[in-house]
Amino acid sequence: VQLQASGGGLVQAGGSLRLSCAASGRLDIINAIYWYRQAPGKQRELVASIHSDGNTNYAESVKGRFAISRDNGWNTVYLQMSSLNPGDTAVYYCATGRSIILSTIRNPRVYDYWGQGTQVTVSS
Repeated sequence: VQLQASGGGLVQAGGSLRLSCAASGRLDIINAIYWYRQAPGKQRELVASIHSDGNTNYAESVKGRFAISRDNGWNTVYLQMSSLNPGDTAVYYCATGRSIILSTIRNPRVYDYWGQGTQVTVSS
C-alpha cells in the first residue's frame, strides 16, 4: 500500500483546509485509515480515523472542527479542517496497517504504511 498526503499549507486562524490521502496498491487489505499529526518537539498524535463500517473517531482537541471522509472505496480519504488555530500547526500524516487492534491505534509503531506528510501552518 502506498499513501500520499497532500493539501497542507499556510492559513490564518479561523480558516479551513482540506487534506487528502491518496491510496494505491493493495487497497483490499485496508479496513481503516488514520490521520496523525506531529508538531515540532512533540510526539505524533492520532487525530482522526475512518473505518470500513463507516465509523469515524476524533481526538477531543479536534471534535466539532475536523471531519474525516472517504470516497467510494479507499482511493482517497479526506480530512476537512475548520476553525483552525495555531495549536493545529503540525505535519499531518495518513497511515494504515494490515491488522491494527483498536486498543493500539494511538501507538504509531503499529502502522505498516505511512504517507510522506503534509505541513499545516496556522498563523495567529
